Amino acid sequence: MKFTGRSVLAFMLLTMFATCLITLTVVNAPIAVNGRQDVSSTKSSSKGFTNGEFKKLNATLQIIEDQFYSEVDREKVIDGAVNGMMDALKDPYSVYMNSDSANQLMSSLEGTYSGIGAEVTLEDNQVMVLAPIKDTPADRAGIHPKDVFVSINGEKLEGLKLNEAVDKIRGPKGTKAKIKVKRAGASELLDFEVVRADINVETVYGQMLDNRIGKIEVRQFSMNTGTRFNEELKKLEQGGMKGLIIDVRNNPGGFVPVAEAIADNFVPAGKAIYQQERRGEKKIPKLSKGKNIKKYPIVVLMNEGSASASEILAGALKDHHLANLVGVTTFGKGTMQMTYPEQLGDGSMLKMTIAKWLTPNGTWIHKLGIKPDIEAKEPDYYFASRLSQKEELKYDMNSDDVKNAQIMLNGLEYKTGRKDGYFDRETENAVKAFQHHENLAETGRVDTATAAKLEGAIKKRLLNPAFDTQLNKAIEVLRQEIR
Repeated sequence: MKFTGRSVLAFMLLTMFATCLITLTVVNAPIAVNGRQDVSSTKSSSKGFTNGEFKKLNATLQIIEDQFYSEVDREKVIDGAVNGMMDALKDPYSVYMNSDSANQLMSSLEGTYSGIGAEVTLEDNQVMVLAPIKDTPADRAGIHPKDVFVSINGEKLEGLKLNEAVDKIRGPKGTKAKIKVKRAGASELLDFEVVRADINVETVYGQMLDNRIGKIEVRQFSMNTGTRFNEELKKLEQGGMKGLIIDVRNNPGGFVPVAEAIADNFVPAGKAIYQQERRGEKKIPKLSKGKNIKKYPIVVLMNEGSASASEILAGALKDHHLANLVGVTTFGKGTMQMTYPEQLGDGSMLKMTIAKWLTPNGTWIHKLGIKPDIEAKEPDYYFASRLSQKEELKYDMNSDDVKNAQIMLNGLEYKTGRKDGYFDRETENAVKAFQHHENLAETGRVDTATAAKLEGAIKKRLLNPAFDTQLNKAIEVLRQEIR
């Protein structure tokens, strides 16, 4: 388990479905805002298979069915052929989904689904977490952005297609997913046990902080997010808000039209929110409809889990000098996907990258991310991993568990003098001080009881806004501007 910052943060959208990154978009007027392609409006210079190509594929299927040595599942063979075409694109965000996966994807974008709550993608044939989303099983277990899922319940994931990997991860409510995770900076694989659950996500949370600073947290750009954002914004403005924080930390994206609608509140009419570049076409700016432009200062709060539509919003406000960006560099996803749910005719669906997007100034942020104007890093205990409790930690040991215990102790202001994984006398004294405070036996060793108390104390600190270093920096920036 991990203790991610904001509210033990990381509730990943690894639902029971198989999405890569959930950025769907409106490309031009004939395409529906839910990201589904209107077939009648689709520009195409291709008529599908030539006679020779069709003959080749049909002959292959006939030979398989007639000559293969054992019984053939025709549906799986056909699905495999479609998967092969999508794989040939060498794009992790272009995938074929069977009907079950397609239904789960659309449900997730509507804000309800079942799973562990984690958004994943494929990177170098590995299943990588994009961003955890708050208050789901994955969040509570401590999954981090950019964690790599190595295996689920003993079954390895490397080399699988995304849909195949997600089929291993998903399962009925109440069942357990035992996940082995590879995490940057950890020398050993980490073990997580996540209980699957029904997920019903409220995507927008607003509140008025001290000094009339408003904060709107956007966890995902789902169908109702734009409406909910406007409701919370209106409420804060009517309450006399003097400055606004838009918090998109660990927001993996979603419907681009929703991000556009939110940007309309801030970007002047006729100014670009982003630019879209399709194959063989000129860059097309997506222009703001421009509502009442705000006069109060704005901060966008972001981190390495802010991706896709989150980056569109942050990039628009940055390039037009409408907000300060506070936090750390974002994920870096500069492509747009479209879903094709009707064309295949059997409930299955294609999700395919159809364009690049660039910021208003023409920057393509793909795999680079957007850098903050003001850097504010999470404290190192934000990235601490749960102690494995394979053995009691004591003097003269050297391990990742010791390192994580030292990071937690220092985060709670019990100074160990080092955080390199070596259990020295100063670390022992810090453990004794912590045990004394928690009314535990002062052995200087991290046993099961001490580990549980230590992890619990870190969780409480992460849930306490007073220790949210990034939020506090955003508040500080706004206070200086409000004066």
